[in-house]
Amino acid sequence: MSVVVAGSSGLIGTALVAALRRDGEQVIRLVRRPAAAPDERRWDPAQGELDPRILDGVDAVVNLCGAGIGDKRWTGAYKQLLRDSRITPTDVLATAVARAGVPTLVNASGVHYYGDTGVRAVDESGPLGTGFLPTLCHDWEAATHAATESGTRTVLLRSAVVLTGAGGMLPQLRTLFLLGLGGRLGSGRQYQPWISLDDEIGAIRHALTNESVRGPLNAVGPAPVTNAAFTRALGKALNRPTPLFVPGIALRLVIGEFAEEAILHSPRALPRVLEETGYEFRHATVGAALAAAVGR
Repeated sequence: MSVVVAGSSGLIGTALVAALRRDGEQVIRLVRRPAAAPDERRWDPAQGELDPRILDGVDAVVNLCGAGIGDKRWTGAYKQLLRDSRITPTDVLATAVARAGVPTLVNASGVHYYGDTGVRAVDESGPLGTGFLPTLCHDWEAATHAATESGTRTVLLRSAVVLTGAGGMLPQLRTLFLLGLGGRLGSGRQYQPWISLDDEIGAIRHALTNESVRGPLNAVGPAPVTNAAFTRALGKALNRPTPLFVPGIALRLVIGEFAEEAILHSPRALPRVLEETGYEFRHATVGAALAAAVGR
């Protein structure tokens, strides 16, 4: 298989490229600087530039582009960057995929598409939520329209927080917990979607090779947990107590709008499509995923 990967330098992209190469697949990485390796091809999505020859004979495109949701406080400018870093590259890639007749496009999205569902479980048929993140996910997915309309099998990867010691949220939490500062966030009753890095990569590879998978796909662990349960599981994995809690009002004051939508409001999402199409999770519980992520 020949696969073009956009966003290959990020946490998930790096792991995906390595996994594909271990399987003997041919990988082409799109970069925004001058190409410096034989497997790199330069593109400039902000200017709408992608050499169409890059997609000649390609079997699939994986798009993982997007600035980090929680990297900075959500000012108006940063919220616009979150949109521009996702929607513009997706539109450029989807248009190029349609013109080149690429058979498969796997495009990143987020499980926060569903917004705050409370205790109600949702699968891929769940309705769009309300707020900045659901709207962002909706518009991000809509940018694949050209590929979908051309007949390309398009998979919308609605990912949860990816648990790995290599980056993302977990190393920051680990530091706090090792200092004895671990605790639940807000009431702790809100559901906290999660998936191990191994299963995130497994879900993408499943989407690439399984022709029956198309449309939304929840890349989430099969056993949803509340923030309180997640906190206890991480404390157990690190052998640290978790007596503390951070009030919701403090999170809102310190972190701002991100705290409300991404920490205190979380979807209770289920991976129906993965399970119905035969995917087998390597880490089926949050405890197993956290133990693997922290090296226990």
